[in-house]
Amino acid sequence: MTTSRDTCFLDLPGTRTLEGGGRLDGVRVAYRSWGRLDADGANAVLVCHALTGTADADDWWGAMFGPGRALDPGRDFVVCQNLLGSCYGTTGPASIDPATGRPFGPDFPAVTVRDMVAVQADALAVLGVRRLRMAVGGSLGGMQALEWAAMFPDRVDAVVPIAVSAAHSAWCIGWSEAQRQALCADPAWQGGRYDPTHPPAAGLAAARMVAMCTYRTRDAFEARFGRRPQDDTGLFAVESYLRHQGRKLVARFDANAYVTLTRAMDAHDLGRGRDGVSAALAGIGTPALVVSIDSDVLYPPSEQAELAAGMPRAELATLSSPDGHDGFLIQIDELSAMVADFRRRAEAGAQRGT
Repeated sequence: MTTSRDTCFLDLPGTRTLEGGGRLDGVRVAYRSWGRLDADGANAVLVCHALTGTADADDWWGAMFGPGRALDPGRDFVVCQNLLGSCYGTTGPASIDPATGRPFGPDFPAVTVRDMVAVQADALAVLGVRRLRMAVGGSLGGMQALEWAAMFPDRVDAVVPIAVSAAHSAWCIGWSEAQRQALCADPAWQGGRYDPTHPPAAGLAAARMVAMCTYRTRDAFEARFGRRPQDDTGLFAVESYLRHQGRKLVARFDANAYVTLTRAMDAHDLGRGRDGVSAALAGIGTPALVVSIDSDVLYPPSEQAELAAGMPRAELATLSSPDGHDGFLIQIDELSAMVADFRRRAEAGAQRGT
């Protein structure tokens, strides 16, 4: 198994029962890979993407790749899968429901982060991956990394959850709901059953604009935009920027997938069914690097401090960024150095048996 320059697909057969009770008959998984899988299937690294991300990790996290970097295809078999419930090739609301011959749309069953990770694990097994050297991701990707440590402790050597919490806060749930209601207010929405040629573009764009305000910071907006006008449009520069971000998402993402994935994030609770968050964290013995972003207003540093304090073999690192939550997609060189250093120390410790 070697680098896949194009998106590849796996079809997982059988009926899958989801955590919430829904069922899917067969799941297709879209993925990319970099490097070569060793004969023992134990040199893989899983990159977990965020809400509207893709399996093309070299596009959005390119500076993480390379010799001496966090992700080194010269020694690692790096894999990134598109998430269950997304719209970039893995089964999701835009996929065809075999029972009806039409897209699932709003009838797609509810999924959780645990469902996503279970699909990842099954797909990796088909690829011949027996063990992960590391699972790493930010935001929704960080939720997946945490669940890997909780669900499959014998299959992952280390995890790096970035800019994430042990359970989605009321603050985050509130912002998610504001985005969903902005989408639902679009006249084209009609309960999610829209004409694919006329999707709820205004609603999805508005949802993205709301989200972008939580991904950055007041100071970052002031420094970049201030009260500067945008040419002769009559708009402030920040208004033009947000509208541009909204249009970009409309052009590339499915509205029902947006709802599905934000609800999965809201359901994130590491302590569910595990006697609460404290007990769940205490039960994670996997070495972990918990990365906090000092300016993150969506997942504040106190939430990562809770993670690091609760996991017996975790350490906390702080990424200094003026850009808020999106810092893990912007200050990539600094993040890569943190993760690479953690990996060197964790692997040296494993060799010493400590």
